[in-house]
Parts: sequence; C-alpha cells; structure tokens
Amino acid sequence: MVQAESSRSTGHARPAFDHHHRDVQGGVARASVFGANDGLVSNVSLILGVAGANPGASVVRLTGIAGLIAGAVSMAAGEYISMRAQTELFERELEIERIALERDPHFELAELAQLYEARGVDAETAEQMAREMMADPERALETHAREELGIDPSSLGSPIGAAVGSFLAFSVGAIIPLVPWFFLIGEAAVITSVILGAVSAMGIGLALASFTHRRWWFSAGRQLLVAVVAAGITYFVGHLVGVSTA
Repeated sequence: MVQAESSRSTGHARPAFDHHHRDVQGGVARASVFGANDGLVSNVSLILGVAGANPGASVVRLTGIAGLIAGAVSMAAGEYISMRAQTELFERELEIERIALERDPHFELAELAQLYEARGVDAETAEQMAREMMADPERALETHAREELGIDPSSLGSPIGAAVGSFLAFSVGAIIPLVPWFFLIGEAAVITSVILGAVSAMGIGLALASFTHRRWWFSAGRQLLVAVVAAGITYFVGHLVGVSTA
C-alpha cells in the first residue's frame, strides 16, 4: 500500500516487470554458447560412432582427442574469419559515411532530418535534432551509422575474443564425453559418455533458457533430443561398419 501511494504521489507508475535488455549481439557470447554445444554434440557423436565399431579404448580416446583439437581449432579459425570480415565490412561502411559527412554535410543533414521525420517527428523538430547531431563530427558519424546502417561504431565485435571464446567453449563441450575413456573401457565407458553427454546437453539447454526465457523443459529437451539423435546415428553407423569389416 505504501509503495502504491508513493508511486501515485510521484506521478510515475512502477514497472510491471524488469525492463532490462541483454546484450544479444556480442560475438564472444554467441561464439561461446554455440561453441560449447557444437563441441559436445560433435565429439560425443564422434566418440560413440567409433565406439560402436568396438575398437580398443585407446582408439576411442585418440579419436576423441583428435576431434577435440581439430574441432576447436576449426571453430576458432572460422569464427575469427567471420568476425574479421564482418568488422572490416562495418569499418568500410563507416569510412564511406565519414567521407560523405565531410564532403556534403548539407545533404547528410537533410537526410538525417528525413529519417527523423519518417519516424513521426515533425519537420521543424526533426531539422533541429539533425542540426544538433551534426554539430559534432564524431556524434554525427555515430548517429548516421546507427540510423542509416544499424551499426554501433563503438561495438563492432572482437574477432580475437570470438575466436578464443569459441576455442575454449568447444574444448569444454568436447572433453566432457571423452573423460570416461581415460578411466573406463568397453560398455562402462560408453554408458558413462552417454550419461555425461545427456546431462551436459540438458545443462546447455537450461543455460539457453535462462537467456531466452523459453520454458526450461522445452529448451533442455530440445538440446537433449539433438544430442541423442546425432550420437545415436553415428553409433549405429559405427556398429554397422565395424561388423562389416570384422
């Protein structure tokens, strides 16, 4: 009651929910999430696919280690190249906009005013806002980048950060189903890998649900289903190939 009266006295209603946005565009976070998932699914599938052919534990262990290293390096390299290309593209567009602002500021002023008008601002206010933004060259560039290109010049992404995050996350995900093969052999190692892989897949699903606010059981179940299908297919194929070449 006291809080309600306080809200009325100040003339501001309390928010019905926490209106806080996450940074959903960061390359490092994206690379880490998908890296962990890819590492887990790909290596548990690889390990079980080889285990299905019933070789020695040392063969499965070597395969898992090779899969971890190859996958982590490949993910890091791919993420670096992708982020580097994206950053260079953004930098190129920003340079084009910077040149346009220097060579034809009057046209850029009119263009910015039109953008504000298109968003419902009246012509006089739109022109005034555009002049204020154009008064400072750096602020003008930032404003045009945001309004025209949808780019935040101060947050273009970190290729190195994305690559390192991807490498580490993939390695963490990939090593989980491999651990049992350092201590167990045969069916015991297979079952333990399956259990660790399933639990980890559900854990990744729960982590994603905490960000997306999807139902936890849906997110966890979806990740588990993906891991089970991928690992099941490779195990079955490995078993068939092992039997045919025995």
